[in-house]
Parts: sequence; structure tokens; C-alpha cells
Amino acid sequence: MDRIASAFARARSENRAALVAYLCAGDPDFQTSVEACRRLLQSGVDVLELGVPFSDPLADGLTNQLAAQRALSSGMTAASVFDLVRRLRAEFPNVPIVFYTYYNLVFSNGSAAYVQAAKEAGVDAMLTLDLPPEEAGELSALAREAGLQTVFIVAPTTPDARIPIITAAATGFIYYVSREGVTGVRDSVAVNIPEAVARIKARTTLPVVVGFGISKREHVRSVAAHADGVVVGSALVNCIRDNLGDARAIVERLGAVTADLVEGLKRA
Repeated sequence: MDRIASAFARARSENRAALVAYLCAGDPDFQTSVEACRRLLQSGVDVLELGVPFSDPLADGLTNQLAAQRALSSGMTAASVFDLVRRLRAEFPNVPIVFYTYYNLVFSNGSAAYVQAAKEAGVDAMLTLDLPPEEAGELSALAREAGLQTVFIVAPTTPDARIPIITAAATGFIYYVSREGVTGVRDSVAVNIPEAVARIKARTTLPVVVGFGISKREHVRSVAAHADGVVVGSALVNCIRDNLGDARAIVERLGAVTADLVEGLKRA
């Protein structure tokens, strides 16, 4: 069983959803990013979603845009993102690592070479946000050949007829974006999550995770009652933003916030 399937199977055996945590690789710098990711994984994160810093992150809100800007300003490159993955993989051999990226970053580096480099570094799957499954044939084939899994998105506006196309293209899990618009912290979770998750699960046996706007233990608990996994991103990135210049404070805050989120994973 691969690392992604194992992580979700372990969560199911413990009667809980999996926690999928997002940070931008290299935010605010390489070493602090390593320490930040390490603390997340030590604090109970099941799947690490690493944002690959990009100059035009069109699916992201201001929080994650600024995280990418900090990472790029600190000198992060494609090579250093792979180096960061290798550092984490050596210490955490069993935790899935998923790239959250944009197609230009893959294509401009040569798709075949990029996919192979990601696999060799220890990446388990790629979520290429701006590449719809109808146009992802080449990348999906390269991923299959390299043994890298794929993740695709279902949105609130996705028609029922298109869901089977999306689920057929995915091999790792399905990411349900619970709100229209971009990433960011919200005061409440979307109200249609149970129906949306059920709609997707009727068409796939893959795990379904829910993200966008989830930031508190109460949000996690609400979503975990229906989804296989809960994605938290901006609320964690804010731990970095609020403590810039103090690596110890960043790591300590991330640990505290993650521990609180983990408390919401248990199902009734």
C-alpha cells in the first residue's frame, strides 16, 4: 500500500479524518521552512501539502500569495524545493508529501524531468491547480510512469456530469474546494459540505478531502464528520506571517495550532 492510501487507512482505523496541512515550501526561508514542516508532522499531520512557490498563484488568496513571495524572495528555486522534500523524507519516511503547484512550473522545467525529480526527491502526488483533467493526459501519463499519484479538484460549481471525468483522472485523492474563490481563512465552513462529499463519493472509491476556509478546531470537527480528510492551509501560514523574524516562535505557534486542529478530527 502506498503512503497516501496508508495514511487514510490509518485514519479510518482510528475512526477519524486525516489532517492535510498546507505550507508554502521555503516560507519564510529554507531552514525555517524545514523546521516548520517538521513541527507539523510531529504534531499529528497525516499528509503534508507543500505549495511550490510561484510568482502568479492565481488560486490563492493574499495569505498564500505573500507566503510564495517570501519564499521566492529568500531564494527558493525548483531545485531547493526538491532539496527540502529530501530533507523531510529522510526524517519522515512514511508521511505522504503532495505538491500543490501550477502547470507552468512543471512545463517550464520539462514535464518529464520535473515529474521524475519530484518522485526521486520523495514526493507522492501532485495537485496541479490550473490543469484540468481534460488537458492533463501527458502529465498524468508521466506521473503513472514515474509512480507519482495525481490529485484533482471538484468545486461547488462542478456539474454532476463532469465529476466522473475528474475522479477517473485522479489516483491519489479528490480535493473538494468547499467555497468559490481563492484560499483564505473564513469565520465559518460552507453549509453544503455533506451533500457535496456524498455526491463525489457516489462516483469514486478514492478518499475525498475538503479544504478552503477551514481554520479552527470546530471547523475541522464539522468537516471530519463527512470527509476522509480536512485541509488546513492559510491558518497555518498565518502562524509564519505573524512571527516573521522569530523562527522559534513560528515553530511553537505551528505546533500549538496543529495540536488544536487535531483535536477536531475524531468522529462521533
